Amino acid sequence: MLDLTLASAFVVFDNQDSGCLSYGVAAAGRRWFVKKATTPQARLSLIRASRLHTAVEHPAIVRPERILDGPDGLTLVYPWLDGRVLNQATTHGSDRTALARFQQLPLPEVEAAIDTILDAHLAVTTAGYVAVDLYDGCFLYDFAARRMRLIDLDEYRPGPFVLHAERLPGSRRYMAPEELVRGAVIDQRSTVHTLGRAIQHLLDSADGWRGSPAQDQVATRATRAAPADRYPDVAGLVAAWRSALMP
Repeated sequence: MLDLTLASAFVVFDNQDSGCLSYGVAAAGRRWFVKKATTPQARLSLIRASRLHTAVEHPAIVRPERILDGPDGLTLVYPWLDGRVLNQATTHGSDRTALARFQQLPLPEVEAAIDTILDAHLAVTTAGYVAVDLYDGCFLYDFAARRMRLIDLDEYRPGPFVLHAERLPGSRRYMAPEELVRGAVIDQRSTVHTLGRAIQHLLDSADGWRGSPAQDQVATRATRAAPADRYPDVAGLVAAWRSALMP
C-alpha cells in the first residue's frame, strides 16, 4: 500500500486559493502528486475532476492514476511529472517566470505547445465538456522535453449549460464575457474564447506579438465579445489555427 500521507511529503502546496491541499510524495519507487480538498467547494471540484478524467483521455491531459474516497471526500493521486507551471498562482500572488521563459522559446516550439492545448480540447469537446477556469496556471511545460501538458482541469463540466451563479471561476484574462453573466449559455463558443486568449497570451512576449498576421486573425475572431461572432466550435478554431500554420 502506498504511503501517501502528508507527513511523507517532499514538497507541500498549501497556499492555493482553490481550497485544495496538494503535495508531492515518494512511494513505491515513484513520485506522486496528491490533491485533497479542504473546503466543501473544493470537494465538488474534485468530484468534477474525477468525472472529467473518466470521460476524457488525451496524452496531454494529466489524469489521476488513483482516486481514493475517504471521510473528507476524494483524494486524487497523479503521477509526478517534470516541468514548470507557467503561472504559479498562490494566495500571495503569481509567479510567471516560467511563462516569460516559455515566451522566449523558438517560435515553432511555442506553436507546437499551443497546438497540443488545442488538440486536447478537441477531446474535451468530443466528450461533451466545456472548459471552465482554464488559464496559464493549467499549463505545465517540460522545457527539457519540450512538452506541454494540462493540469488542474477541476472545473470543467458537461455543456452546454446555463450559468445560474453570478459568474464562473476563472481568470478574467481568459474568461469569455458570458462567463460573468447570470443566465448566459456556456458552450463550445465559450471554450473557443478561452483558447483564443491562450493563443494570444502564449504568442505574446515582453518584445511584443510573435505570431503571424494569420494567427492574429484566428485569435481575434476566437475572442470576439459576441459568441455568434466566434468560431462555432473548437473544431472550427483548430482547423483555422492549423491553416494559419501552413506556409
